[in-house]
Amino acid sequence: MLDGMSSPAVSLTGVSVAYDGRPALTGVDLQVGTGEVVAVLGANGSGKSTLVRSLLGLVPRTSGAVELFGTPLARFRSWERVGYVPQRVTAASGVPATVREVVASGRLARQRRLRPASAADRRAVDAALATVGLAERSRDSVGTLSGGQQQRVLIARALASEPELLVLDEPTSGVDADNQQALATALAELVARSVTVLLVAHELGPVAPLLRRAVVMAHGRVLHDGPPPDADHLHLHDPDHAHPVHQVEARAAWGLS
Repeated sequence: MLDGMSSPAVSLTGVSVAYDGRPALTGVDLQVGTGEVVAVLGANGSGKSTLVRSLLGLVPRTSGAVELFGTPLARFRSWERVGYVPQRVTAASGVPATVREVVASGRLARQRRLRPASAADRRAVDAALATVGLAERSRDSVGTLSGGQQQRVLIARALASEPELLVLDEPTSGVDADNQQALATALAELVARSVTVLLVAHELGPVAPLLRRAVVMAHGRVLHDGPPPDADHLHLHDPDHAHPVHQVEARAAWGLS
């Protein structure tokens, strides 16, 4: 849902996805304007993660079209313009690495092969670390960080490429309150820079004040596209306790009407 002045960073038209013949998305239309901050909400299995994976080309579509920055996905090559933080992935790996080394790997999309890091690369890494509040931990091993801090490292890695579009899949899942607040602070800075943000979430928490628009998914379809539900009043876990105004819609979406 775009106003007349916005140009879409993301456009999905009639997108459907199936896993082993079972529909995961059905005829989804979505446009995200440049500079918008949009939350994709829904219960487990609602299709919200499939939606963002389909727009990034990570799962095949059975029908429909996707464009990024006005270019059909099949022809899109400017991946440095897109930052992605997947769901439930840690920054730690079997190979010891510092926080800075992990974040610096986010610059690879902008580097020519075998070219050493430039001053611009170093500035971008510094800025990404500062944005997520981990500049003082840059020399620490990622293995010594908490799960929430590792999530912030992954966000910094995505930011290091200086993306115009940042896609975050459940970044606050399993993260403590302090790290959720740090994420909200980082997102506020990105909003001030007019970075387009598409955020998948189960609940909004401290990022709620940053949002003007939410897309609520249920059974692979868009139930709501507009102002965020007040205090998650669709009750994504339990539609029986939804706000009275939305209870009928929520029960219908869950197949309970």
